[in-house]
Amino acid sequence: MHRKKYPFIAGFLILPVGLYVLLVIWPYLQTISYSFTDWSGASQNFNFVGLDNYKDLASDDVFIKALQHNALLLVLVPTLTILLALFFAFMVNVGGRGGAGGVAGVKGSAFYRVIFFFPQVLSIAILAILFKAVYRGDDSGLINGTLQAVGLGDKSNPTEWLNDPDLVLWCIIFVMVWAGAGFYMVLFSAAMQSIPKDIYEAALLDGAGRFQTFFRVTLPLLWETIQTAWVFLAILSMDAFLLISTLTSQDFGGGPDHSSEVISTYLMRNFQTYSKSGYACAMGVVMLLLTLIVSIVTLRLSRRDRIEF
Repeated sequence: MHRKKYPFIAGFLILPVGLYVLLVIWPYLQTISYSFTDWSGASQNFNFVGLDNYKDLASDDVFIKALQHNALLLVLVPTLTILLALFFAFMVNVGGRGGAGGVAGVKGSAFYRVIFFFPQVLSIAILAILFKAVYRGDDSGLINGTLQAVGLGDKSNPTEWLNDPDLVLWCIIFVMVWAGAGFYMVLFSAAMQSIPKDIYEAALLDGAGRFQTFFRVTLPLLWETIQTAWVFLAILSMDAFLLISTLTSQDFGGGPDHSSEVISTYLMRNFQTYSKSGYACAMGVVMLLLTLIVSIVTLRLSRRDRIEF
């Protein structure tokens, strides 16, 4: 009976596994192999150069700068997004008073859920175009226009939000956090709704306030969900190509003067503009390894004993 079961299972698995190998694993293997060559991307002729591409990356100032920007995104985007999402999720689920057993969300919580989730309805490209108008460097931009309307802006010298090397990366971080907080608020809200209300009621009877309830009850019970969210946001922080390439100047984004450069934008510029595809593949391999390392380290460092409820 068991012998008949395995061919039956294999029959269902062979097609999806074959497609996964063909469309995912094989391109990875090709990228790794091309990273050891001087392939231009437009020709079938290329030479094996060993580790030269990786040695060049170590001395490439633009790549190092892009790596530093990715590191900044990796720290700030997950941290700020998760903190905001946890705060909003807590408030719309158990931040109010007066519900059944004294546990309820703030007034209008259903409306807030819709408003906070709204950015997820829009694609990344649309969000980038929207914020490009918000950050416009003349008085027709939303921020500059608002500042001038309240007397805080300089009409003769408006702020060039996306063309200022000191501001552009912070503008991008704001968009990434704004766009992601709503989705993770819904994710954390779903996890909070699975927590029995009796636990919150017991905390209230013991005299716990909102602050104590959040850190002593909600946070420990949501830890696995937070862990998952952190990994997803870390992966997003290592990429962010579409948002940055649409928002910023320079070929495939990264401007001005590489002030918003990340690995993915520099990779695409080397691949498409400079015809240094082998070099770009080496960047892709480094990006893959960094993403794996960050994910594994995050899961290991945030590991806790599972709390049953």
